[in-house]
Amino acid sequence: MTADIDKTAGPEDTPSAGPQAIKAIPVRHYGRYVTALIAIAVLFAIVYAFGQGKINWHAVPDYFFDDRIMTGVGKTLLLTVLSMLIGIVGGIGLAVMRLSKNPVTSAIAWFYIWFFRGTPVLVQLFLWFNLGLVFEYVNLMPFYKDYWSNFMTPLLTALLGLGLNEAAYMAEICRAGLLAVDEGQTEAAHALGMSHGRTLRRIVIPQAMRVIVPPTGNEVINMLKTTSLVAAVQYPELFRYAQDIGQVSGAPVEMYFLAAAWYLIMTSVLSVGQYYIERYYARGSSRSLPATPWQKVRAHLTSFSSRKVTA
Repeated sequence: MTADIDKTAGPEDTPSAGPQAIKAIPVRHYGRYVTALIAIAVLFAIVYAFGQGKINWHAVPDYFFDDRIMTGVGKTLLLTVLSMLIGIVGGIGLAVMRLSKNPVTSAIAWFYIWFFRGTPVLVQLFLWFNLGLVFEYVNLMPFYKDYWSNFMTPLLTALLGLGLNEAAYMAEICRAGLLAVDEGQTEAAHALGMSHGRTLRRIVIPQAMRVIVPPTGNEVINMLKTTSLVAAVQYPELFRYAQDIGQVSGAPVEMYFLAAAWYLIMTSVLSVGQYYIERYYARGSSRSLPATPWQKVRAHLTSFSSRKVTA
């Protein structure tokens, strides 16, 4: 028997060769457009207000690369680096003391962290500067002897005030990083005969760096801005030079904007450096490293060009 074929059947009744492509219609987010318009309007209003203010904006580029400003930038960076070195070295030592099973060393570290985290940096700077009321002389036997006022220079005051205060914060950051490493790593290293110090250097600290680096980068940026406080103890850095130029030139507010611009430039550079350092220490924990800013730009340009060709 042969099956009867319905000759009246149209092409729409025949089975299709394959699934048809789905045309996706994007959802409209009108709230985003409204928010973006409001943000742009507020930005233009702020820019217009500053443009109409009684500020001599021409003074900013005139002094932007002034020799005194550039000297202040260099001293600010130098003070940041030296203070962070003191803070990092002291913080690692305090973190190890804090985690020690010796109750005396642990209590000393706790008291140090409690004191320096509980008092403002500006107060600490003035305390170091005026400790001559307690210690009239600095007597290091045959090596050095002088009055405290001659010994405690503005630079030394700035380094002690900023560096020792930073050590208290770095101690807590380092302690958190060390505690983030599984105890089994330490036990395995000790089982292999490694000493406690070698275990810290070879096993614990490299793994703790993934936890330590991000907040340390924030502390470096914060230290760069905190250096402006040392103007109170007569150390000439960027903010102090900007103040002096503003008083002489009659444009104090303009010099504050100039100093703010330089701080923004330096913190932006440090932020980029922090990103690449974090990316470096993420190699052992992430299967694929996050894209760099340049790789993101290239990806966006490539996707834009591909869409244009497809259209």
